[in-house]
Amino acid sequence: MKKFLTALAVVGLAVVAAGLLLTRPKTVDTARFASLEADSSRGETVFWAGGCASCHKAEGSEDALALPGGRRFVTQFGTFVAPNISPDATHGIGGWTLDQFASALLEGTSPEGEHYYPSFPYATYAKMTDQDVADLWAFLQTLPAEDRANEAHELGFPFNIRLTLGGWKMLFLNEDWVLTDASDPQLERGRYLVEALGHCAECHTPRNALGGLDTSRWMAGAPNPSGKGNIPGIAPGKLDWAAEDIAYYLETGFTPEFDSAGGEMTEVVANMSKLSAEDRAAIAVYVKAVPAVE
Repeated sequence: MKKFLTALAVVGLAVVAAGLLLTRPKTVDTARFASLEADSSRGETVFWAGGCASCHKAEGSEDALALPGGRRFVTQFGTFVAPNISPDATHGIGGWTLDQFASALLEGTSPEGEHYYPSFPYATYAKMTDQDVADLWAFLQTLPAEDRANEAHELGFPFNIRLTLGGWKMLFLNEDWVLTDASDPQLERGRYLVEALGHCAECHTPRNALGGLDTSRWMAGAPNPSGKGNIPGIAPGKLDWAAEDIAYYLETGFTPEFDSAGGEMTEVVANMSKLSAEDRAAIAVYVKAVPAVE
């Protein structure tokens, strides 16, 4: 019996070790970015399309280029606090390297080698091009440094155990497109803006029990993570505006019914209004092309 229990313990330890190895935090290869020439002006477009300010500016602030973090996001898993992503070397990301920044965006891995929580939408950013990552990094370096210290997330057991996120990443972190047929250049651009940068689905798509996006109900609407109300669906069948109406809404915040954007959509419109008319039109074309929802 003793030998059996010892063997069982050894097997158990081996399984745990294998699991930790398979789900360890991953980083990008530094050489991937060595030959890229970053452009901060292009990075500004990535910044607005990616909605960085919406999460990382100070709570209640109108300054979208000051990114001290501190905004609190209440969910069923606990409260997440947005970190400082200004160029401050102590509290922000000023001491990071480009490949560390890329590892955060594309792999959800911190410079300390820990898993980030997917409240940071790296499962969407994973589809970003290397050039856009480098350009965004260059733009962020031009912003003012903020010396606000980061706060810890407020999470209960077992969500406070970061090691478990490796398994979550194996299930939900990939570079697969949801809309697989995007041969038209405008639709392809729209898909990239929505599925890779804009992370629209993070709010407008329901999640399964593990917190992964339910792609079978893409853009069909979802419960608000705070538990207060619902986020509307924007897939055809849920939102039947013309593409021109969608593009105009993203520019101005005004709906075809002469209403205006409210809540968190006001910040989304503030970001999207800074994109080119061509990019807003591409987003609208994409929204009209996703599978209809009954």
